[in-house]
Amino acid sequence: MAYTTYVYLILFLGSTFLLYNVFPKKYKWLVLLSASYLYYIAASCLWLIVFLFMTTLTVYLSAIWLDKINDLFQSVKKLLDRDQKKSFKEKLLWQKKMVMILMLLINIGTLAFLKYFNFFGDVLNFALLDHMNMHIPMLKLFLPLGISFYTLQAVSYVIDVYRGKYKADRNFGRVALFLAFFPTIVEGPIARYDQVAQQLFEGHSFHYVNLTQGAQLILWGMFKKIVIADRANMLVNHVFNDYTKFSGLSVIIAVIFYTIQLYTEFSGAMDIVRGSAQIFSVNLPENFRQPFFAKSINEFWQRWHITLGAWLRDYVFYSVSLSNPFKKFNHFVRKHCNEYFSKLLPATTALFFVWICNGLWHGASIKYVMYGMYYYTIMVIGMFMEPVFNKVSEKLHICKEKNYFRVFQILRTVFIVNIGMLIFRADNLSIAFDMFISCFRNISFQIHPLTHLGLSSLDMLIVILGIIVVFIVGVMKEKGFHIRESVAKWHIVPRWTFYIAGLFIVIIFGAYGRGYDIASFIYAQF
Repeated sequence: MAYTTYVYLILFLGSTFLLYNVFPKKYKWLVLLSASYLYYIAASCLWLIVFLFMTTLTVYLSAIWLDKINDLFQSVKKLLDRDQKKSFKEKLLWQKKMVMILMLLINIGTLAFLKYFNFFGDVLNFALLDHMNMHIPMLKLFLPLGISFYTLQAVSYVIDVYRGKYKADRNFGRVALFLAFFPTIVEGPIARYDQVAQQLFEGHSFHYVNLTQGAQLILWGMFKKIVIADRANMLVNHVFNDYTKFSGLSVIIAVIFYTIQLYTEFSGAMDIVRGSAQIFSVNLPENFRQPFFAKSINEFWQRWHITLGAWLRDYVFYSVSLSNPFKKFNHFVRKHCNEYFSKLLPATTALFFVWICNGLWHGASIKYVMYGMYYYTIMVIGMFMEPVFNKVSEKLHICKEKNYFRVFQILRTVFIVNIGMLIFRADNLSIAFDMFISCFRNISFQIHPLTHLGLSSLDMLIVILGIIVVFIVGVMKEKGFHIRESVAKWHIVPRWTFYIAGLFIVIIFGAYGRGYDIASFIYAQF
């Protein structure tokens, strides 16, 4: 049940919205929970819901267990002297760690086994075991829908309780709804418990503004997905599937179109997701914030897939940085290195684990690992070479505040990102490298006719016009212009004319029907 189908938008979302507003406020959350489990079953299959339920049950019980340990310490610490308190605290801390390890083994272990067993088995076979006449068999495994997303949400909830950010929720239904909420279960965003759980559970009365603004977001997401992304997908597949037949310039165009496709598709999906939640007066965290206006790779990843980056920062980077082995490493570096390197080495070392996790999260393949390492290398070079870059700028009298330099930074970032997208899209690393080389080796400024790149002249025109619209909207948002709020203030006639025109544009110019392949959401596969 894809987000762009009439089954989801009209039948499922429409009926859920009607039921939600019919039920008493006290029971509205049950409508969302029932709809979420129904959606999951319809989108995958009945028995796979066991994995979602297992995750919900284990994190619910783990969080309560951790809460009881915390409460036990608070209740007895006043009765203990200083030495007893320290000893008792260490004992309880050990118990909390055991609970956390058990929870992680069950949930991260399940995800790791289903998603990465064959990958790591293949690596071990190639690197070591084949030479020892041993072999790890490849298993026929499946991946439950949304497991990469709801597992991260579940882990964040328990870790936050472990860290004392908030107390465990005793309401099993609220935890279940947080993990299974149907707009987020397939592609995110990766929400935090304190951001959305109460919103989902408390029940909201009908709100006209939320309904109209949510519908606007859904329509905008549909425009980006089926008008732009699905057309770009045709060109991308046409060139990538047989790239040796095309000139270097055609390959470059295909890479750029893939970047456009991935952005408009994923951000479009997030618009549909956030719009779907907003009609129920639930505000989900933003996942994209004009990433192609970023002036550096670090800033790009603060604007692209924001919730994944924030998760990796809070639960990988900080966990590594605050661990005892890392504290010892940090002390060693400060003792043996100068001030500059003593600040950078610990940060870049912890960052390594972030980007390994980022790459592996996207897929069980060497190319995804290298995708993560590509961005890690770029960031580390930038961090270590920053003093050199600053000196060169001073020597050349470059003013970093000037518009020309900002444009240069943005174009440089876009160039680096497109290389990363090539790695991400290519079937494997060897093909990615060969395609990259072909951009220079087989260069030709004679572009194939548009029909030879997989798009007709009309399709190409629609994509280009769509990109221009997305760019203009991005510029307006970057300048702080609130488009939806402004449109809502228009007189009813031009406002609804605008809405209906947008709907007809999507219906008329959407890439579906004869001659078009319906493209699945890329991030739904993770």
